[in-house]
Amino acid sequence: MLQLDFIQPNWPAPANVKSLQTTRVGGISVGPYSSLNLGAHVGDNQVFVEHNRQLLAPYLPSSPVWINQVHGIGVINAASSSGLQDADASYSKLANVVCATMTADCLPVLLCDTKGTVVSAVHAGWRGLCDGVIEAAVHEMAVPASEVLAWLGPAIGPQSFEVGDDVRTQFITIDPRASLAFKPHSDKWLCDIYLLAKQRLQSIGVSQIYGATINIEFCTYSEVDRFYSFRRDNVTGRMASLIWLESI
Repeated sequence: MLQLDFIQPNWPAPANVKSLQTTRVGGISVGPYSSLNLGAHVGDNQVFVEHNRQLLAPYLPSSPVWINQVHGIGVINAASSSGLQDADASYSKLANVVCATMTADCLPVLLCDTKGTVVSAVHAGWRGLCDGVIEAAVHEMAVPASEVLAWLGPAIGPQSFEVGDDVRTQFITIDPRASLAFKPHSDKWLCDIYLLAKQRLQSIGVSQIYGATINIEFCTYSEVDRFYSFRRDNVTGRMASLIWLESI
């Protein structure tokens, strides 16, 4: 078994806000799911998935509140959630409730406020991002946007994310500034999902943005040994971005 390879978000979150980003390294899954696959919906052996999830237990105050991600803008209160709900973001104002999002190219966004009273985990694929999932999550946090901090986690990088005219048009129709996130590439476009997320955050007054901002830190597509990538492999596992409030 490999040693777990976590990414610790580098952002000035309050001391009681804890967060963790997994990679594909450290679990027992095999084949295309090798090795720390946390997704129970991707065709992996469920025994392996459950074992991999249990490997997280020493690092978390409780089991993550997993959601059934549908590329929409639904947001649930993780503290009162029961069962596997359809949503693409969750939030909590209670201690020891772990919000989680799973990705393999889509952008994970972790949110908290400067006072450490609320946290949120957002699954921002291009569809949800375009339709406003980040804005929906910030709204549910119910704190001033100026007090919100955001961390952008590992997603497909701007040199690898090829999209068609339809995707570009949808974003530009909502915000003309989105044109800056698309570069011509043959008859398609290369898309910077990090920049699109940053623009959306800024548009609602969130200016404290960390992780992949000016310099792209991660690319799930090109970093084969560290990250899962649906676009690269089609059949693959999922990584988790986790955030919670610690008891004081």
